[in-house]
Amino acid sequence: MTAPTFDPTGLEPLTATDEQRAESPLARTPDGTWVVLGHPEAIAVATDHESFSSAVSRFLQVPNGMDGEEHAAFRAVTDPFFASERMAALEPTVRAVAAELVEELMADVGAAGTEIDAVAALGAVFAVRAQTAWLGWPTALEPELLQWMIDNHEASRSRDLSRTTEVAERFDTLIRSVVAPRRALGADAPEDPTTELMRVQVKLPDPEILGSTQRALREEEIVSILRNWTGGDLGSIALCTGVLLTALADAPALTERLRHGTFTEAAAIVDELLRIDDPFVSNRRVTTCPVSLAGHQIGAGERVLIHWTSANRDERVFADPNRFDEQAHGAQNLVYGIGKHICPGRPLATLELVVALQELLAVADVHPAETVGEREVAPVGGWAHAPVVLTPRS
Repeated sequence: MTAPTFDPTGLEPLTATDEQRAESPLARTPDGTWVVLGHPEAIAVATDHESFSSAVSRFLQVPNGMDGEEHAAFRAVTDPFFASERMAALEPTVRAVAAELVEELMADVGAAGTEIDAVAALGAVFAVRAQTAWLGWPTALEPELLQWMIDNHEASRSRDLSRTTEVAERFDTLIRSVVAPRRALGADAPEDPTTELMRVQVKLPDPEILGSTQRALREEEIVSILRNWTGGDLGSIALCTGVLLTALADAPALTERLRHGTFTEAAAIVDELLRIDDPFVSNRRVTTCPVSLAGHQIGAGERVLIHWTSANRDERVFADPNRFDEQAHGAQNLVYGIGKHICPGRPLATLELVVALQELLAVADVHPAETVGEREVAPVGGWAHAPVVLTPRS
């Protein structure tokens, strides 16, 4: 059985995979990478941690680029940063950041309404400000981080390895510029999640003593974790904001539910809108042994791409992928992945997105814009430019 060929290069992920998935839940790119398009197949790969390894990057990726006991050890010390009580304590800070940005935006909005790009004007700026406020980073980094987001986005779309390497190294240098002063201050360093991370002790398996050894995080591990928390999250929050506001511009009833509902209700609405148009496109794996998937035999050492955008629209699970139903679809939603490598930052992303929408919708109505938006192309999803019109609420 031969898998159909699927070349996503230059294609908009949502439409392209809708068309491809109708042929088969599993495809193969011209370079030999297996692309998992179906929902049950995505779950099978993501939850088979023995057959599909997450150690696929040439860069250190802590924790989700690790497997087994090593992955579990690093998740054990990083997941508490996203615990529910910590997110509750962070909410007033994030809400203040959102309220200030919304006030800045609305100062330029006339009574007849003003068009903005939801990705650039709201999503990107809010992501940078919320993340730096959470981590205790200097506000002066905002222009550099915003420019880095643009450069990283362009490098990702180019698929040029030298460009992606350059922007990755530039971000690591930025992180070290934040870590180094704290290292020098020692016990006098500011008390924030960045400093707290630098003091973490991780308990790792040690085969030499048939047990485990506890040690401080190494510099490169701290940088990798902070890169994961910030570099990965900044662009994602911006893209999610574009998806959400574009959808809400055509859904006044949902907008009202977000305005007046509870945080839990708002989070469910956000998750379902992101399922319909998932900007978290894919994650990579590599097989550790021969496996069978969707009737195909995959050899050991082969590259596999879990395509979340496609899996979240699989008609075998979601009869009408575009139908909004957060109650019926919630349990099958794979926006943040599934299994041991589920996105650790989901609680923070949910907090940021819900708060940003609540603060904006408290003072503004969102309408479709006459300007046509621009969709992203692989390997990125969602909207590159998401024009919407804001009008002040009376």
